[in-house]
Amino acid sequence: DCPFLEAKLNRTANASCVAMKQYTGQEFKDLKPATSGSSNATKLGLFCFFVLTRALHPTVIDASKTVNEEGKKGLGYSSMSVVLGECLFTLIAGQLMALAAGTSTWKLIWEPKALKVFSGIGFMYALGDYLEMASMGALSGAAYQVLLQSKLVITALMLWYIKGAKQAGLQWNLLVLIMLSMCVYMIGGSGSGDGGGGIPIMGVLNVLLKVTVSCLCAVLADKYMKDFKSLPFYVQLVQMKLSWTATILIISFSDGATWQMGFFNGWSPAVWGVFGSFIVKCWSTMAILSLLDSVLKNIGEASAVLVIYFMNVCLPMFPDKFEVPSFLAVMVVILSVTAYVGSKSVVEKANLYDAMHKK
Repeated sequence: DCPFLEAKLNRTANASCVAMKQYTGQEFKDLKPATSGSSNATKLGLFCFFVLTRALHPTVIDASKTVNEEGKKGLGYSSMSVVLGECLFTLIAGQLMALAAGTSTWKLIWEPKALKVFSGIGFMYALGDYLEMASMGALSGAAYQVLLQSKLVITALMLWYIKGAKQAGLQWNLLVLIMLSMCVYMIGGSGSGDGGGGIPIMGVLNVLLKVTVSCLCAVLADKYMKDFKSLPFYVQLVQMKLSWTATILIISFSDGATWQMGFFNGWSPAVWGVFGSFIVKCWSTMAILSLLDSVLKNIGEASAVLVIYFMNVCLPMFPDKFEVPSFLAVMVVILSVTAYVGSKSVVEKANLYDAMHKK
């Protein structure tokens, strides 16, 4: 309808094209292409480190056991001595880090609102450490790590009771499979255990209580560390360690061994390894786990079972030998845990598909 205007626009466009410099492909030759390999490599490295720390911790505790006069293996030192030593080390190291950042940062430790919250979490973590050492005194490292997988069942029951979050039929089947596979491993290994045969009931109960406490701690720590994210990580850790250390100190005075026998009584090089393992576990749990998603955490916990099993078979300080039934029982535990973790996304997609087709 407007030929003159159209012609003018065409001339302007042609002039712009002529004026525009022709693209040769050399303009961005100095720009390095973006790669995703580094992030994947970092995540893989963190995952491997997580699996290694989760495998070494119970293995080192198992290696620190000695044979008593009755011929049974147990902890020849006060279990609370290593836990209390780790608490004091972390408490001092965390405050030194806060002081290095400035006096104002150190004063954040005594911020009342955050201190009250993290003190409660630290108290529960202390109970978890006590239950862990009590259970490890009666169980092997592999059996302990296998029973830790019960956290999936306990977490599912907690979410069902607290939030009303229901599991699908497939997920309940996998949870039952996990429990049965743990029972198979415990029954199969009871005849060749460290004790005089049979399943150590108190050790199993202590693990289940430890898992329950750990599930509560994980939920609360994840929530409040995000709520108080303005506080540096090491400040939050020190706030936890204040009540954590106080609780372990009270337990140490009541266990009849830590101070009565001597704090460092029975400390061998292996026990010093337990002390170092507790330090690595504490700092990695609070720092590295925040960089891994829940799927990798659960798969890493399950994979640690296999690493512990091969450590017990290959290392000379353990009497264990490779047995096909035990190996298959370990593999069933790992694969059932992996299947349950992977089923979450499948169930969520199925629920979304059903919701879309109901409209």
